[in-house]
Amino acid sequence: MTQGQEHMQRHGIGMTSQRTRERLIQRLYEEGLSNAQVLEVIRRTPRHLFVDEALAHRAYEDTALPIGHNQTISQPFMVARMTELLLAGGPLDKVMEIGTGSGYQTAILAQTVERVFSVERIQSLQDRAKERLLELNLRNVVFRWGDGWEGWPALAPYNGIIVTAAAREVPQALLDQLAPGGRLVIPVGVDEEQKLLLIVREDDGFVRHELNAVRFVPLLNGPLAQ
Repeated sequence: MTQGQEHMQRHGIGMTSQRTRERLIQRLYEEGLSNAQVLEVIRRTPRHLFVDEALAHRAYEDTALPIGHNQTISQPFMVARMTELLLAGGPLDKVMEIGTGSGYQTAILAQTVERVFSVERIQSLQDRAKERLLELNLRNVVFRWGDGWEGWPALAPYNGIIVTAAAREVPQALLDQLAPGGRLVIPVGVDEEQKLLLIVREDDGFVRHELNAVRFVPLLNGPLAQ
């Protein structure tokens, strides 16, 4: 067992029964998620640490929950689904996440890829996410407070990019920062007309796969200090 896994186990004791987490994993499996690594990481990651204490009793429901600033922590199914899509092309050593939010998706990525570069526009959300990941001894994440539409060009290219809010259209900056063979997982659209996209950068351009309908908060422009 790694040091990070020991931290995960310790933080899970007493807050919720192991049976509750196992029920969540069983449900995800029954809904078609099959990547054993992703399911195990979700099983051992204490989601209750990433939500307000008043909502901790709902942490292992398969639902999105509010985290303040009109943002949400994504439902576990969507976190697992997007992570599976990202990893389907093979192991990744450098992933950019747009939208740190609570840090839950960040924590899942930190345990499945080598390095994570996470961008968040709301400074207070990112500050809390940093604290949570340090508490769990996840130290392979670098954070940037900034505009997700711009990505993080100084450290590009990335083998994978995951976006946790819905863009009106695919940001060109993110396509530019995707390495050859890299995969971009992003919800696109407005309100109830959103689709999850997988975009793969090939030698001769980008291949776009339109997947299922989704519902995410919008990807907004500009950093916000609060």
